[in-house]
Amino acid sequence: MIEQIAAQPVWFWICFGGLLLIAELLGTGGYLLWTGTAAVVVTLITWIFPSMSWALQGSLFAVLTLLSVIVWRSWLRHRPRKASDKTLNQKNHQLIGLRTRLITDTENGFGRVKLADGSWRVHCDRELQANTEVEVIAVDGITLQVRAVSRQG
Repeated sequence: MIEQIAAQPVWFWICFGGLLLIAELLGTGGYLLWTGTAAVVVTLITWIFPSMSWALQGSLFAVLTLLSVIVWRSWLRHRPRKASDKTLNQKNHQLIGLRTRLITDTENGFGRVKLADGSWRVHCDRELQANTEVEVIAVDGITLQVRAVSRQG
């Protein structure tokens, strides 16, 4: 078996790279992506230069793995962050800035609004009537802080 692998390094590297990429699909969080990609690149280089020694192939694989990880981390560090990245998986914080109408009068500053498919408890500094347009300005636990939207005439 070892003789067959040694005689066909291209097949070894393509299978190794494919297994690493399949393992990445099972949920390793990016750890095997660049290793699998490096193995596929070594496959191409070994196919072009079939007389390359195993030691050189292994060294090339290690260098390509490290190089691809360094380039990827550098790219991640320098890419601009979107504002939505900070509120990902925080539905209530994604509501800040939305405008809606009160569905109940406020009592002691508390009322309710309908947003998306749910009803939310809101708090306002002053008493407001139902159907008043409000804007979400903050989130305090499960209560949305709102203010009345003034009409510019």
